[in-house]
Amino acid sequence: MLSEPRLGVACALLLLPNILREELRVMLTIKFTKRRDGSVISRFERADGSATWQRKNAPQASFFALHDLTHYALETTLRYRRGFYGLVAEGWDLSDFGTPWPRGPLPADAEPAELIAGFLDGERATGERCSAADFNAKIALYYSSEGLATPPTLTQEKLDQIRKLARELRARWAAVPPGESLELTFDPKPGNP
Repeated sequence: MLSEPRLGVACALLLLPNILREELRVMLTIKFTKRRDGSVISRFERADGSATWQRKNAPQASFFALHDLTHYALETTLRYRRGFYGLVAEGWDLSDFGTPWPRGPLPADAEPAELIAGFLDGERATGERCSAADFNAKIALYYSSEGLATPPTLTQEKLDQIRKLARELRARWAAVPPGESLELTFDPKPGNP
């Protein structure tokens, strides 16, 4: 018979493969498929095997693919666990992100990701880049006007990292031929909200 300490070690060794498997599990597998008709299929598979997907037709297709890649760049760089991708990983369906908002409005801790993605979309559309100080001023103004507490702040270094990754992702997406897909995994380490 095993003594208590040895029994504990034996149990831990038996559970170790399951613990490691949990650590290695990806929160979300993201797949964007370019269709020959100009539409884009966005499919998100969660760690539990469930999935949500959506087809966007041109011209919305190209906007949303780039918008979602921007989300990926900022949420992985800033390690946001409850932005767009984190909410999808938690079980939100793509239809939950818009009118009539079946799950209610975005949770307050998800707001920064959508706000920053919107500002970056504006930059992409106008070609005018803002400094981190400009972003922080816009974020603070939005938080103040909405009665939200403690706006996040971006450093210039983090903003540059987000932009760099977003550019790389857009280039990868542009290189995907019709009928093919771009696949990413989302599983940020704990950090910001």
